[in-house]
Amino acid sequence: MEEKEEKNNDKIQALREMIYSAEKTLQGAKSMLLQLEGKKKVGRRKKISDEDAEDGRIIEGTFDGQIMIGTDGKQYPVPANYASKSKLVEGDMLKLTITQDGSFIYKQIGPTERKRLIGVASLDAQGNYFVAAQGQAYKILLASITYFKVEPGDEVTLVTPKNISSDWGSIENVLQKNSGKKQSATVPSFEEEKEEENSDKSSDLMDEWSPDLEELKKELNNNLNTPSQS
Repeated sequence: MEEKEEKNNDKIQALREMIYSAEKTLQGAKSMLLQLEGKKKVGRRKKISDEDAEDGRIIEGTFDGQIMIGTDGKQYPVPANYASKSKLVEGDMLKLTITQDGSFIYKQIGPTERKRLIGVASLDAQGNYFVAAQGQAYKILLASITYFKVEPGDEVTLVTPKNISSDWGSIENVLQKNSGKKQSATVPSFEEEKEEENSDKSSDLMDEWSPDLEELKKELNNNLNTPSQS
């Protein structure tokens, strides 16, 4: 009886989570529909609209890893520094305010669900950085590499979308710096080992022959100093 009640409670909790997720999706769809129809959304976000949109233009869209795809179908550049520091991932909802002087002001309004991976930073043949994690190579913005001072071989934490198949990832932190250069400097090469080995052998051979050479010299001197008998 208790097991049955426990299963029912699990089902109830799962249904609640499904409803909550569906409501969030529905709210986002309504917001985008209102934007497309040119209607103002009634609610609490009017304060920002009054400040930013009084003399400007507001566009919402989705981040694709590099740029924002607006609800108007156009592409808008997202500053790489902002994307890196904000750790944006593909699928994040953004709001762009274009002011009267042409400035672009971005704000993250709908972060997508994320997952974290551990990977190693590397360079491809063209010199572009990527992070290899769980059998996939994820593209990384150069600004993120510069911001975290990442070098090839560094182990990093990568943030990627949870429910979207994406080629892009965002570096969250550096776990371990690559120490390969230090290690290679302390490990002798094969040629160095052979040279050292040959040097040791030559030294041992000279030590072994030194006493015999002295004896030969003495014997030679004795023969020279001893008169020959005819």
